[in-house]
Amino acid sequence: MSAEGNSAVGEHGVSKRAKAANRKPVKPEKPAEPAKPVNSPRAAKAAKPAKPAKAAESAKPAKPAKAAESAKPAKPAKAAESAKPAKPESRLAMVRRARRINRELAEVFPYAHPELDFRNPFELLVATVLSAQTTDLRVNQTTPALFAKYPTPEDLAAAVPEEVEELIRPTGFFRAKTKSIMGLAAALRDDFGGEVPGRLEDLVKLPGVGRKTAFVVLGNAFGVPGITVDTHFMRLVRRWRWTESDDPVKIEAEVATIFPKSEWTMLSHRVIFHGRRICHARKPACGACPITHLCPSYGEGETDPEKARKLLKYEMGGFPGQRLDPPPGYPGRPAPPLGASDD
Repeated sequence: MSAEGNSAVGEHGVSKRAKAANRKPVKPEKPAEPAKPVNSPRAAKAAKPAKPAKAAESAKPAKPAKAAESAKPAKPAKAAESAKPAKPESRLAMVRRARRINRELAEVFPYAHPELDFRNPFELLVATVLSAQTTDLRVNQTTPALFAKYPTPEDLAAAVPEEVEELIRPTGFFRAKTKSIMGLAAALRDDFGGEVPGRLEDLVKLPGVGRKTAFVVLGNAFGVPGITVDTHFMRLVRRWRWTESDDPVKIEAEVATIFPKSEWTMLSHRVIFHGRRICHARKPACGACPITHLCPSYGEGETDPEKARKLLKYEMGGFPGQRLDPPPGYPGRPAPPLGASDD
């Protein structure tokens, strides 16, 4: 029994020692919790990379992203949105701008004048009819011989059509034009005592005479204010947004409401001068234009100043004007007669 007791005690003692032995190595394993360094690298991996990741994802990319998406594109977007649908120009603002254009053109072209040579209302009337579908220069080169042979309405009305056709051939459409000028000459002879009437309603009854021709004659031969809506005038007033119409009668009526009547004739000359010399149909010389600050269509043509200057015509480009006999104060050279060099 003692043996069994000793063995039992021995076994019990051994087990306690074993437990103690087991506990002692376990206890040093706790400080040997350099498992913390094992866990700390993981924490470092999780914490340190996580923090930079958050900083990279939230701070660095987020802020630039917000700045790029919200700040930079947003502001231009607002500017673009606010600029494009910018408030349409009011009627009052347009009228003020239009009148300022007229004043500034008066400074640019103080010598503006009708560019047809004439000595009396009859010559101006015939020359204006002949100017359709051709240049004033070509008309001015043609009419000296015509008026030398047929100086009065009675003379022209009694002419031989074929002889008239030959004289005005350089102006083009000479058969139709012969019929018109001989017809109006006969009407002047028969209905107006050989004199050109000074009223719009009478002038427009003459063959080949419309409102444009009538206003040229009224404004420049009789001093009656009128707006001459030719192709140059139509083009420019639309570019300047004075009107959106392409009907000459409507354009005339709309422009007439913008300017006082006393300005109508000279306004026409200035606009036509500008259209012939600078604001051309195909390639406007925008870079050499003196009223770009007032033009809503700036940029339709050449904007480079040097290239634009090469597009200038007539006296502004150093070339002869349209008239063989220009009025006093004209700064350019007179045009050459028919058959001479045009440059």
